[in-house]
Amino acid sequence: MVARKRVKYSVVDAFADSAFKGNPAAVCFLDDDDQRDDAWLQSLAAEFNLSETCFLTPITVSDDQVLPRFSLRWFTPVAEVDLCGHATLASAHVIFSNSLVDSEVVEFATRSGILTAKRVPLTEEESTFLIELDFPVVPTCEVNSTTDLSVFSNAVNGATIVDIKATEKDVLVVLSSWESVTELQPRIDEISKCPCQGLMVSAAASAGSQYDFCSRYFAPNFGINEDPITGSAHCALAHYWSSKMNKCDFVAYQASSRGGTLNVHLDKEKQRVLLRGKAITVMEGCVLV
Repeated sequence: MVARKRVKYSVVDAFADSAFKGNPAAVCFLDDDDQRDDAWLQSLAAEFNLSETCFLTPITVSDDQVLPRFSLRWFTPVAEVDLCGHATLASAHVIFSNSLVDSEVVEFATRSGILTAKRVPLTEEESTFLIELDFPVVPTCEVNSTTDLSVFSNAVNGATIVDIKATEKDVLVVLSSWESVTELQPRIDEISKCPCQGLMVSAAASAGSQYDFCSRYFAPNFGINEDPITGSAHCALAHYWSSKMNKCDFVAYQASSRGGTLNVHLDKEKQRVLLRGKAITVMEGCVLV
């Protein structure tokens, strides 16, 4: 029996200025000649038991392909997902930090199409940098008229709801104040009954705040009671708050226990959302099986 190659991985705290903040993701590298089946990928994601484990495979550059490209897949502990912001940022951070590409931009082939990540230096020495992700906007719309809205009131433990919107897969519940979001004691068992994959809870910041809005994200049916930082949710939050605040640039705070800040830009013309953040590699190793 031929031994399998060891799979290198890094654990990266994304949307974080320091270690043990933001949202951790496991970034695993696969070779074209060492592909693993979906059951193995899901089992490893369950083993890491982080909100996201992602798998990168380099794609051979064709003659008409200008930028380096990787296949990228994202898994929660229980399922593969279509879009994940923090694990994409973590993947780009590992690629740029280890000089795996000779480019300031890298492309990812994903379930949500081709996504790009750009390295943005913060100093002249370029030793520290932000990563800018280019994601599709996620439109928000009215909740289905047949939906029993009391399930959302139960989910947020009776907090005052001022608006409810839906995306294709998630629901956004807007509360009356920043404190209502940060102090929320969610009922996870009730959230699991909601007719959506994930529940976003958000509110505008108070006047004079350095932030524009805050949010939290819950997806217990996908093995994530509360996600520390959810980049992809801000593709919907930017769409919603742009219509309310009449602006396209935001500083957003995700009020989980780990906390994290995102700089968000909505490009209305191209229907894209640009997310900027830092990342820190906290762990490296090899998977032996």
